[in-house]
Amino acid sequence: MPGAPRLTAPPIAWSAIGAVVAAKLVLHALSSGPLAWGYMTDELYFLDCSDRLAWGYVDHPPLSVALLVPVRALLGDSIPALRVLPTLFSAAAVLVTGLLAREMGGGRAAQGLAALALLTAPVSLALGTYYSMNPIDQALWAGGFLLLARILNGGGDRLWLALGLLVGVGMLNKVSMTWFGAGLAAGLLLTRERRRLATPWPWGAGAIALALFAPFVAWQQQHGWPFLEFSRDAAEQKVGAVSPLALLGGQILAMNPLAAPLWIAGLVGCFTSPALARYRPLAWIFLTTVGILVASGSARIHYLAPAFPVLLAAGAILVERAGAARPWLPRAAAIALAVSGLVALPLSAPLFSPTATVAYQKALGFSPPQERESSGVLPIHLALFQHAEATLDAVTRAYETLSPEERAKVEILTSSFGETGAIDRLGSRRGLPSRSIGTHNQYWLWGPGDATGELVLVVRESQAELEQWFRRCDRVAEIDCPYCMPMLQAEAVFLCRDPRRPLRELWPEMKLYR
Repeated sequence: MPGAPRLTAPPIAWSAIGAVVAAKLVLHALSSGPLAWGYMTDELYFLDCSDRLAWGYVDHPPLSVALLVPVRALLGDSIPALRVLPTLFSAAAVLVTGLLAREMGGGRAAQGLAALALLTAPVSLALGTYYSMNPIDQALWAGGFLLLARILNGGGDRLWLALGLLVGVGMLNKVSMTWFGAGLAAGLLLTRERRRLATPWPWGAGAIALALFAPFVAWQQQHGWPFLEFSRDAAEQKVGAVSPLALLGGQILAMNPLAAPLWIAGLVGCFTSPALARYRPLAWIFLTTVGILVASGSARIHYLAPAFPVLLAAGAILVERAGAARPWLPRAAAIALAVSGLVALPLSAPLFSPTATVAYQKALGFSPPQERESSGVLPIHLALFQHAEATLDAVTRAYETLSPEERAKVEILTSSFGETGAIDRLGSRRGLPSRSIGTHNQYWLWGPGDATGELVLVVRESQAELEQWFRRCDRVAEIDCPYCMPMLQAEAVFLCRDPRRPLRELWPEMKLYR
């Protein structure tokens, strides 16, 4: 754009960034290979979704599901195979954060420190340990920041089209990428970069993003806007209210408490430091995302995680420049981040056994953050690695109590996508039938198929609720899982017979979106 001087970035510090990226790859390779606990419930759900490709699902757009198809074709469904993409995307986010610091004017120390800050963030470590939308989301946000910084540095207006493509792809991965778009709009309007709105390039970027997102919107419209219902019910029933103070406190813990001075300095610096003033629109993306989450009144701690790379990069640059007068400062900051990251590592990635992890937590005096749905003795993401096998154990015990005639016709009904996915993907290893149906999210939308409900093993919490649908339900097996979330431990396996109405008529009453 005329009047925007083109800046030459410092050399890329490949050795510093590369060492951090290599550490990231090794950590996730260990947690996905020799030290892996098992399948995380989300992974089993994504596997089932990848058998039924569509332009949308009740609780997520299609990209993360579609990416599983070539992975499964090439590598199969094993745990190491499923973790390849989250490992690579998580490492890419670390790499791009280092490159972002370089694009914003940071030298070797700043680039390495920014990458290290993201590596040692517990939330980044946790989200990279299993397959989901989140590691993809982290990498795409970081890439968006890098492209925008390059545009602001005079990199050429055509980069707007690449940015629009990236944001559109990001929205097809996770709807919250729209927050990046909203923040970008705010960043342009609230800074001198608003002059760019007089050119066609930002508008072209927006048009590309919306065009890519349109098939998901069309799918939602065709299916009665289930994502909106899911989002509302999840906020009310699962996540619960979160105050602004709790949200801020959660970020300090999730991003590594010793990294807080770094990203806070980065945020302030974008508004006070002349050297970082050019990148103020990037800081507005972070602040807009905070505003959206605060206004919602309900947010999980990791929702804000993808917005941090710009603050980590800015803070690392300030530390590097302060190091001109205090040469020890960048190295001290790096050591502090590395040590604190190592301390938090066993609580972020499944590297210890569950028993050892709980003991380690107690030694640190740490209690897992709780939401409306309590995680129990382990952090939520670690507890969810336990659910599949615990569900299978209980359902198998119940199945073995049946006569051969009953086994031949029994169906299995579950109320959580993790339970349904466990039966579908792993049940055959236990000799269980593949007639599993679920009432949670996408499983409910897929419907009961040809199931009749005449004889059903049901995994659910409330027997009273089941008796509204079946004339007889007997509790036949308990779920015993001390390291699972209490929501699963509260459930049991029931054998239900004789539905009060045909299952297809009961199906609308069984819907559970959250």
